[in-house]
This record gives sequence, structure tokens and C-alpha cells, in this order.
Amino acid sequence: MKIIFISPKNRTAYNFRGDLIKEIVALGWEVVVTGPNNIDVDKIEALGARFVKIPMEKTGVSAKSDLKYILALRRLFKEEKPDITFGYTIKPVVYGAIAAKLAKVKNRYSMVEGLGYVFTANTRKARILRPIVKTLYRIGFGCAKKVVFINPDDLKDLTAMKLLKKDKCCLVNGAGVNLQHFAREPLPQDPVFFMLSRALISKGVRVYLEATQIVHKQYPQVRMMLLGEIDETMQDSLKKDEIQKYVDSGAVEYYPEHPDVRLFYKQCSVFVLPSYREGVPRTSMEAMAMGRPVITTDAPGCRETVIDGKTGFSVPTGNSQALAEAMCRLIENPDLIQKFGEESYNFCKEKFDVHKVNKDLLGHLGINQ
Repeated sequence: MKIIFISPKNRTAYNFRGDLIKEIVALGWEVVVTGPNNIDVDKIEALGARFVKIPMEKTGVSAKSDLKYILALRRLFKEEKPDITFGYTIKPVVYGAIAAKLAKVKNRYSMVEGLGYVFTANTRKARILRPIVKTLYRIGFGCAKKVVFINPDDLKDLTAMKLLKKDKCCLVNGAGVNLQHFAREPLPQDPVFFMLSRALISKGVRVYLEATQIVHKQYPQVRMMLLGEIDETMQDSLKKDEIQKYVDSGAVEYYPEHPDVRLFYKQCSVFVLPSYREGVPRTSMEAMAMGRPVITTDAPGCRETVIDGKTGFSVPTGNSQALAEAMCRLIENPDLIQKFGEESYNFCKEKFDVHKVNKDLLGHLGINQ
């Protein structure tokens, strides 16, 4: 038996799907992973999978490029004759399902990991792209046998838009987190706040920076960290200069990408993610696995990772004052950090353990365990 993972980026294959791939390989299946380039192929092959390069423009809108991607996938599927194809993120979901249907693959599965910039932003570009993306989703979902969602809000919204029927949908608890890799760590003695995200407005980075400035004026001794790439070519990105002014004021410590984010989770006592919408944020799950309370928003996906007042706090989207007040409450009540951290870990262990999530997902894919 053979399954092909249609991946938009090599890193997501080993970083987010790695445990799933290893479990499928252990069941005796052949696993093939597609990716757009040859970066980190060794990490994918170390999982027991075979890698095939299929170039793809992740954020481009070129019809010619997308057609080439569909034809390359169809050619691969005809050669490999997989029993199952599994695509995640928009282009693999849409074009992967189309190519698999053209190649007469019987079992075509897709996973929606969040609706992203096109559905959350109100920029002119997002408004122009939204009806196009809806049409593409409708076509892609029509070619899929089943569509897996990782939060109930996305499922509800896309079915309400009549992009697919509810009987084609199934739901799992996020992508899951490996509790052995992101092992629980003692909390630091003093409150330390941490956000991990690309520097995007839709992720709430600007809201976090504004909140750190408010907190810093009241509690200048408290550390607040931000880790993540700045890519000013992205429509939704903050400018480097904007982040730098918060660094210069002493409100936040900024760090670019790092190969082992656990080093930052270990330093923090509270994880913060004021995002406007997520699938189910992997970063929050990682922080929870390491025993950290979470402050996040009452937004789709984000609300799945916190029990307000028990494992952390839920705040309104786009409200830096409310976020700052939640942060200050934990500074002023450090015993809550310890209490929330314990509950956060237990919540993660019950709901987001990757082995539990993968068991459900494999059942939806029809892979016998």
C-alpha cells in the first residue's frame, strides 16, 4: 500500500507530519512526500519516506505555474499509482485533489489547516483574492473523497459558504504535538512572556508589541520575547523598523528564526498568541506540552487551545490593552502561572497528544492500525 503526501514546504513534512509519516511507515506502508525544492530532503528520508521534488509557487497567483504544478502531480500519480493522496494547505488541497482525480487515484484526502490571510485580512488584495480562492476550494473539495478539518469553526464556515457538504467533512484535534520532544520543563522563577510567530499582522504580532509597551511602562523589569522571521515581501508583514522601535524602547527582545524553539519555551513562563485566526496553532500546543499557560484570542482555532481562567486567558482580537491587562494580571499573581501551567499541560496531554490525534486521522484516512 502506498500514500503520497502533497506538501507545500519540505519543513512542514518533517516538522508537522513527521510523527504521522513514521506511524504509517511502521504499519508497512510506502510513503512518498512531494515538496517544492531539495531543502532538508535528508530529514524527510530519515522518517522512512521517499521524496519527490515537484516545484510549486507557494504564494504566487500565476495560472501557468499552477497548471504546471497540476500536470507534474498528475504525472507523478500516474507513475506511482498510490492508494491514497493526502494534501494540506491551499494549493496541495486544491491542485493535489484535481491532479489525483485526473490520475484516477481512488482515495483522495485533503486537510484544511486554517483559512489564512485571504479570509482574515481586509486589504484590497485579500478582497480580490477571496472569491477566487472560494471557487478554487469548491473545485478542490469536489475532487476530494473526504476533507479533514482541525477546528470546528473552519468546518462550519466553509460548509456555510456552500464550498462543500458536511457529510464530506471530518474533524481532528489539530496536528497534535509530540509530548516527548516538547517535554515538560520547570517554570522560571520570574514572569517571562514569549511569542513565536512570523512577523505578520494577522498573527497578532503588532498587538503583542503594543501590549509589551504597555506592560513595560508598568513593569520595566519583566522580560518579553518575540521570535520569528520578518519577510517584508509578504503583504501582511510588519516592517523591520516598526519592530525595532519596540526593541529600542526595551519593551521586547526580538530574535530571528531558530532551529530549536524549545530553548525559548524553556525561558518563558507564559506563551502569548493574539492571532486573528488559526487552524489550531502548533506553537500554543508546543507551549502547553512544556507546561506553559497560554494567553490567546477568542478567535477560530485559538480558542481551542485555552480554557479561560483555567489554563490561561482568552482576550478579544486586536485589543492590545486587554492583552496587556491579562499579562499584568499574571505578573501580579505569579501563583496563577504555576496553577495555569499545570492545567495547560494536562489539557494538552488529553486533547493534543500527537499519537491520539494520529490515531483519529488514520481512521479517517481508512488506514488500518
